[in-house]
Amino acid sequence: MDPQVKELREQQARILTNARAKFDEIKDDTPEDRASEIEREFDAMMADHDKLGQRAERLERMDTAKRALDAGDHRRPLGNDGERRGAGAEGDLTYRSAFHQYLQAEGNVALMDADAREILRAGFSKVDGAEKRAQTTSNTAGGYTVPVELQNILIKSMAMWGPMYDENVATEIVTTGGYEIDIPTVNDTAVTAGASGGEGVTLTDDGGKDVTFSQKVLNAYAFDTEWVRVSKELADDSIFAMETLLGELLGERLGRLANTQLTTGSGSSAPNGIVTASAQGKVAASTSAITWDEVIDLEHSVDPAYRAGPKVRYMFHDTTLQALRKLKDGDGNYLWQMGDVQRGIPATFNGRAYSINQAMAELDSGVSSKVMLFGDFGKYYVRKVGSVLIGAIQDKDFWPGFGVAGYARFDGELGDTAAVKHLALAAS
Repeated sequence: MDPQVKELREQQARILTNARAKFDEIKDDTPEDRASEIEREFDAMMADHDKLGQRAERLERMDTAKRALDAGDHRRPLGNDGERRGAGAEGDLTYRSAFHQYLQAEGNVALMDADAREILRAGFSKVDGAEKRAQTTSNTAGGYTVPVELQNILIKSMAMWGPMYDENVATEIVTTGGYEIDIPTVNDTAVTAGASGGEGVTLTDDGGKDVTFSQKVLNAYAFDTEWVRVSKELADDSIFAMETLLGELLGERLGRLANTQLTTGSGSSAPNGIVTASAQGKVAASTSAITWDEVIDLEHSVDPAYRAGPKVRYMFHDTTLQALRKLKDGDGNYLWQMGDVQRGIPATFNGRAYSINQAMAELDSGVSSKVMLFGDFGKYYVRKVGSVLIGAIQDKDFWPGFGVAGYARFDGELGDTAAVKHLALAAS
């Protein structure tokens, strides 16, 4: 404990003891005037007690903040306990401290503590068990994966900026390697059971009711954010807050990229985006607008067998939702209704969940544009290879700052094209 804080706490204890003794002076036979005087003295003593407590709390907060700042800088002096700030048991905090040493040593590992160099060389696989698929080594100092806080922030940001990368929207398959995955598919919704031939009649066995299987293939395509430059000054002055900043920045970049690929990817050396893979459900009468009746037709173009799944939803661009919210019935009432926030009822579209996807076409995108999806998104598979990889490196192009980049491998495919259908604008 800081000596000043300790002294303040001891003063508080003494005042509290004296205040209690003072208050005990009030007896049943104590004159009213004297009792009031004692109460005033007691209140004054407790006010002093509270002031000392506030000062102690401020000093404790300052000490906590200083410890946090010192944790990332190997140049800080040793603390009163004889330990360098930031050097603790092996784990994520130790890796984080070592990484900060690397940044503030301007990429010169010779200036780092031996233990910190060893932790960086080991990477996450040694300190916290997380997967580390590759490590950049394009300069003499090498490149290092960044602390796990940034990685977690980036993955969260990717899901926020791209609904198709969100495991709550599509079906997620995570693998440790990038080998091909064959997904068997089947659509048996149009097949019915055979009619009875009557008593004693042998069941038909002509192959007419055999199940027809197919398969889709999931690969692992690589995508990256390109390098983001970070100045030496920013690394020195804002290293802790910068983790959140970089995580959100790289997450936005990689999230937009992943979402676009999983939405409109061509399927040729790229993910087969859900819009690309979806079947036609309805064609609008207009080349630039859709009606509520056409929305209903889209929903009912999907077989009821698919409309009861937990991941059934609509998906469209935000401007499409804006236009649909303005549609009214014959009495001038809006057709779209928001959820009841007070009762915890979420907003829905036509009684269904929906996702805003800025990678989808807008109503003014042109003829035949696919502007709305509906169906069971659980039939769309997003294959991810491990976790998103984050790397940092310093070379002559970045010196004395450094560069940070994000990298991910993924693919996407609609397992059953009958499960998700699109509403397209008219061709002319």
